Amino acid sequence: MTVTGSRAAPGGGPATTGPVPARARRYAGHVTDSWDRAAQEIVDRLPGQPWGRTDVSVYETARLVSFAPWLTGHRARVRHLLASQQPDGSWGGPGGYALVPTLSAVEALLGVTAVPTLRSATTPLPATTPLPAATARGLTAAHRILAATTGGTLPDTPAADLIVPALVDRINQRLRRPGPPASDPAADAPLRLRGELGTGRLDSVRRLSAGGRPVPTKLLHAYETFAHQAAPLGRPAVAPVPAHPLVGSGTGRPAGTVGGSPAATAAWLTTIDPVRTEVDPAPARRYLETVVHEHHGPVPCATPVAVFERAWVLTTLLRADVAVLVPPELPGSLRAALTPAGAATGAGLPPDADTTAVVLHCLALLGQPADPAVLLDFRAGDHIATWPGEDGASVTTNAHALDTLLALGGGRRAADLDALRRSISAWLCDQQQPDGSWQDRWHASPYYATAACALALSAAGTGARPAAAVLRAVDWVLRTQRPDGSWGRWHGTAEETAYAVRTLLATTDPPSDRMLRAARRGAAHLVPSTADQGPALWHDKDLYQPVTVVAAEIVAAGKLAHRARVTGANRHA
Repeated sequence: MTVTGSRAAPGGGPATTGPVPARARRYAGHVTDSWDRAAQEIVDRLPGQPWGRTDVSVYETARLVSFAPWLTGHRARVRHLLASQQPDGSWGGPGGYALVPTLSAVEALLGVTAVPTLRSATTPLPATTPLPAATARGLTAAHRILAATTGGTLPDTPAADLIVPALVDRINQRLRRPGPPASDPAADAPLRLRGELGTGRLDSVRRLSAGGRPVPTKLLHAYETFAHQAAPLGRPAVAPVPAHPLVGSGTGRPAGTVGGSPAATAAWLTTIDPVRTEVDPAPARRYLETVVHEHHGPVPCATPVAVFERAWVLTTLLRADVAVLVPPELPGSLRAALTPAGAATGAGLPPDADTTAVVLHCLALLGQPADPAVLLDFRAGDHIATWPGEDGASVTTNAHALDTLLALGGGRRAADLDALRRSISAWLCDQQQPDGSWQDRWHASPYYATAACALALSAAGTGARPAAAVLRAVDWVLRTQRPDGSWGRWHGTAEETAYAVRTLLATTDPPSDRMLRAARRGAAHLVPSTADQGPALWHDKDLYQPVTVVAAEIVAAGKLAHRARVTGANRHA
């Protein structure tokens, strides 16, 4: 058993070459099985999803309840908060992942219960979940989760160190206002930050914005945490940016977003003084109306995300040699998203190395290679940062960059790119956990990070360290398979099983009999139609699920498992 080598063309050229016909291009062979058909259905839906398809966010939805009760769908958003509350009173994922959505929901419901006109506007509500009871249970849960959470145990989700203290402050302000006492007196006590959880970074950002100095673009995604400091006298220092050309408001008039976030955009609108500002708020309102229409009231965390969705879906399927016809507007939209500074996930967000790398890799797989030298601008010593000045580092961003550098050897600044490729490979080996897995800041599951790193290192060619790291990753995957054949951090999921199957079948050639047996057991859990039924595992301000991206991961793994059943080995992944 050997680790597979790079699939780049001989001489360091792009993985595929040649023009793309005007209408569409078949990437790999003929449609031969249900996995190819499922993949084609996914690809065919992409042009009709100009905002991308993700699930809705408790955190973001609750911020709209607070900031924009005038917005269409307010009743539906309150109902969503009530219906999604957990039996223990919290919202969101397990452990510390519940903190941000729980605080957001509690603050929103406190606002609804405190204002009679808003309370009446939310009817009809579920009769079994009256607002005061849900709010009190949420407050009790917030106290409990905060008591168990310190800076070291808070999950590394974007802007958590801004969001948590900002919400705690807003909740405590609401609790100080006159009102009927809670059934549990402890629930009325002020919330308290503990340990390393403090207000230091939030205070710094607020001082920076209040002083009229620009804040890093990446922070605009959490603009709601410092919006009023950034808008003295009703004249905000930032303005909405036009939505990506992929999207529109549905009216033919432009939509605009702050930070690619409904919450940030709604918070921006609360700071506008129409007499004092020359910025037109109408595009921001159209953006919000479009988002709530798309999701029937509740909203996702980041939108639009079509660049991310298209790049991830196509790259995942093409790497697995799934046979699909790619409509020409898809690579065209990715080329348009690639700027001299890189590609951004969506409007209002800064270019980032992760999206840039996957867009470049996708275009290479489609035979339309672009210059990868832009990745050099993200260098941070021996690895690359997701964006300049990143707090922390992402192994999957670096794994995706390594994929791209392997597929796009040569070209402008070839020596610098080759040095970057070698340093990223070594850095990824250094980041491997003692048990053989990898952990990442953009996903809750180690199976996502482990698949990304093992796939990249297996393609890196010869070298004792990368090969040994891949084999340790394979061993970890084998050891952590659940009795029912699935894989998962908290419980078995189709998404995480897909990452595990890809790690087993796409990193060694040929896979061992033990790896084949494990993959075949896991394949029973790879059902594309269940992609939207699994838990949210991806990191944004709270956990989210990019439904189409997850479906593509399941299909790609299913195709690999199907090929392994037919041939006894994988020779194309």
